[in-house]
Amino acid sequence: MNSDTTRGLPIENIDSETTCCKIAYSGKLNVFDWLKDIPEGIDKNEIYEVRFKNTRKGYYYNTNGLRLSTGDIVAVEASPGHDIGIISLKGPLVLCQLRRHNINPKSEFKSIYRKVKPNDIEKWKESIALETDTMIESRKIAADLKLDMKIGDVEYQGDKTKAIFYYIADDRVDFRQLIKVLADRFHIRIEMRQIGARQEAGRIGGIGSCGRELCCSTWMSSFVSVTTTAARYQELSLNPQKLAGQCCKLKCCLNYEVDSYIDERKDFPPSDVSLITVNGKAYHQKTDVFRRLMWYSVGDANSLDLIPISVEKVKEYIDMNKRGIKVEIEAQTETNKSGDEPIDFSQVVGQDSLTRFDSSKRKKKKHRRNNNRGNNQQESNRSQQQS
Repeated sequence: MNSDTTRGLPIENIDSETTCCKIAYSGKLNVFDWLKDIPEGIDKNEIYEVRFKNTRKGYYYNTNGLRLSTGDIVAVEASPGHDIGIISLKGPLVLCQLRRHNINPKSEFKSIYRKVKPNDIEKWKESIALETDTMIESRKIAADLKLDMKIGDVEYQGDKTKAIFYYIADDRVDFRQLIKVLADRFHIRIEMRQIGARQEAGRIGGIGSCGRELCCSTWMSSFVSVTTTAARYQELSLNPQKLAGQCCKLKCCLNYEVDSYIDERKDFPPSDVSLITVNGKAYHQKTDVFRRLMWYSVGDANSLDLIPISVEKVKEYIDMNKRGIKVEIEAQTETNKSGDEPIDFSQVVGQDSLTRFDSSKRKKKKHRRNNNRGNNQQESNRSQQQS
């Protein structure tokens, strides 16, 4: 991993000779400030949101009354020493973020010391450059101690007095000996912080099965639990290889449309109820939610001969079965928007044969060959007459 881009920042573009640094950045940690054009005065106790590496953010008081704006690099209070971060949000939207994360706005926040100085920038660059080598070395130390854990990332504090080691582990890990060894090896304060597989995938990034960049590495900042119930509501095959993402967990996108499916299925009859027909029992096989069709097989629960029935008809059949009446199933036909004539799917655009252009190409080639043969024959006849 390139240490210059691990924080999502163009480190090489920072001018160390200036005392006021602004950078432009983008990513999932950004919050659109729709109040930025509204003029406001300076409040000495104004709260600012400061972002650091990965998804770490903090909220700090502007106790010194500095003129700060989004994108400024500032030195903030840390324990111990100070840390370097970037102003990611200011104004009334910070209070909205505090309410979102259940943080009391009247609680005590750490302070913003100053805008960064050239010495701060130089030390910040040096600390970022050490992160990759420290991560590799710490992995070797953890392996020598035979700890069942994986150190996924290291984040140095801006003044190089402390480092956060992000690790992944299935069970609880006793890393007291590891902390002692790391402190002796790197001469810094050590903080161990556990992350999950989803957070690691968001940190590393990649391309999903949809062909787009992973949601967790682009715009997702919080992770909601995903269960197989979401797949069942959407009538998806419970295939672990297809439902799992690159983090080996269920894909987060399974939750995107599940609410629409739940709302649409509110008036659907239960799928575990079989229909009693004149030809035997009809078993439910699958459901097309938005077309409001339920597919049944008659006689055999594993039959591939499926009959589509509308939801309204299924309700009617179940009601007739409750009264002891055997039903005669009528397959539902697809109709156009007017509902007058059935749709001929063979005429739908894109449903033609894949070789529909081959015959025309062959005819053109044959026609060209015949013309060439005719022209060649005429030329040979002319040459014979002249001779």
